[in-house]
Amino acid sequence: MTELLSGVISGWQLQTSLELMATLMALSYTVLAIRHSLWCWPAAFVSTVLTLQIMLQSQLFTDALLQLYYAGMAIYGWLNWQRLTKQSHGVPQIVNEWGLWPHLKLIAATSAVGLLMGYLMASYTDTDFAYLGSQISCFAVVSTWLVAKKVLSNWLYWVVIDAASIYMYLQKDLYFFSALFVIYTVIAAVGYLAWRSSYQLQQSNKSGICVSG
Repeated sequence: MTELLSGVISGWQLQTSLELMATLMALSYTVLAIRHSLWCWPAAFVSTVLTLQIMLQSQLFTDALLQLYYAGMAIYGWLNWQRLTKQSHGVPQIVNEWGLWPHLKLIAATSAVGLLMGYLMASYTDTDFAYLGSQISCFAVVSTWLVAKKVLSNWLYWVVIDAASIYMYLQKDLYFFSALFVIYTVIAAVGYLAWRSSYQLQQSNKSGICVSG
C-alpha cells in the first residue's frame, strides 16, 4: 500500500512539473508572438514536446495528435516569419487580414471536419470529450496556421478556443492548463488589439498590407 501511494505521489509530482514547465513555455510563446518575436516558435516547440506527454497520459488523444501538428507548425512559423520579415525589409510587425467571407467558409469547413473527427474518435477510441476535443483541435490547427501566416483575426479564434479548453481541462483535473487557458483568453484579446494596432498603422502608412476576400 505504501509503495502504491508513493508511486501515485511521484507520478502526480512528475505530471505537475511537466504541466508547469509546459505552461511557462506556452505563455512565453504567446507573449513573444504578440510582440512579433521570431523566438516565439522555439518556445512553442518546447511546450509542444512537454504537452504531448501529458496529453497521452491523460488519454486526450485528439490533443496529443494536435501537439504533433504544433511541432511542425513551430518549424513552419519560424521559417515563414523569417520570410515575411525579409519581404517587409526587416520590419517584423507586418500583419495580414482576410475579409468576412473567407473566415465564414473556414469556420464552416473546420466545424464539419471537427464533427467527423469527433464521430470517429467517439466510435473507435476511448478518448474523453470526443466531440468537444475534436472541435477544439480542428480550430486550433486552423488558428495556429493563421498565426504562422500573421492573419490578424487568429486572436479572435483563440478567444473561443481557449474558453472551451478551460472547461475540458478542469474536467480532467489539469489545473495548470486550466489556469493557463484562463490567462490565454485574456492574452488573446490583448493580442488582437496589439496586432490590430499594427495592422491599422500599416494601412495608414500604405506599407503593402495584403487583404483578401
